[in-house]
Amino acid sequence: MNVRRLISTAAATTATVLGATALTACSGGATASPKNTEKFDVVASFYPMAFLAEQIGGKNVSVTTLVEPGQEPHDLEITARQTAALAETDAILYLKGLQPAVDEAVTQTEGPEKIDAATLTELEEHGAEVDGGEHADEHGGEHADEHEGHDHGHSHAAGAQDPHIWLDPDKYAEVAEGVSKAFQKADPDHAADYRANTEDLVNRLDALDKKFEDGLKDRKTDVFLTNHSAFGYLAEAYGLIEESITGLDPESEPSGARVKELQHIAEEDGVTTVFYETLVSDSTAKTLAEDTGLRTDVLDPLEGVTDKSRGDDYFQVMESNLAALRKALGAK
Repeated sequence: MNVRRLISTAAATTATVLGATALTACSGGATASPKNTEKFDVVASFYPMAFLAEQIGGKNVSVTTLVEPGQEPHDLEITARQTAALAETDAILYLKGLQPAVDEAVTQTEGPEKIDAATLTELEEHGAEVDGGEHADEHGGEHADEHEGHDHGHSHAAGAQDPHIWLDPDKYAEVAEGVSKAFQKADPDHAADYRANTEDLVNRLDALDKKFEDGLKDRKTDVFLTNHSAFGYLAEAYGLIEESITGLDPESEPSGARVKELQHIAEEDGVTTVFYETLVSDSTAKTLAEDTGLRTDVLDPLEGVTDKSRGDDYFQVMESNLAALRKALGAK
């Protein structure tokens, strides 16, 4: 739709010319090109944001993303072409704190509606166990109490703010409500459609939440091992304890002490599986599994959906995650 183009000024014309120059001068990398149609144009920073925009916007939006399928979103570098695309769109939907390059580009972009998903729910601190070296069974009872239900007010004393909010369906629904309100405000002609689409999406997320609650009952252990600390919100929502090889950064390397600690945790807490991801190297997870006699499996943080994903969209992959967790935790 790009309604701002209807009010041209000399400065806007100059900016458009410069943007077009950047678009034609650069090639390669992920493409985010507003289609300049009658639809409400949205550039999403990566898959979970694009999925929200598509589900809420429906037929009224044109959604493009900054991350190509299979690309690790944390390490995204913004190209000149993408920078120009940001200036040309109607709205930018992103999650501050996940992709530093996107955060910087959004700050420097003027014009589009900026929707930061991190402001639409409460971020918590996760990943403390990697730095603090705390054994899970030293605070297992504390976790069990804190994690009962959806206690989103709890945060760890140490660690870093965790951006992986979409892995808790309840929090993802909260973000969806906020995104919907932003769409309704920016494109009031289609507000009724956005409200109806959001109601349907939230109902589906509520149903997914119930599947997780029911599916993870009567389990043998609460502890699961992951490649990096992406599943803190999911763990808290369902009374689980995530122990990760690395912290919130999937590319960081674990210390020898951390590896030994994880081996001890696995033995003490009846862990059967080391989970790895589809978009980052699985070598560290597989090495730990070999050293401890555990099996490996995929637990997908859903930062992108590819041909290797166990499902075609958010809901299918999350249900695959539930099946993998049920098996690993010995749920009946």
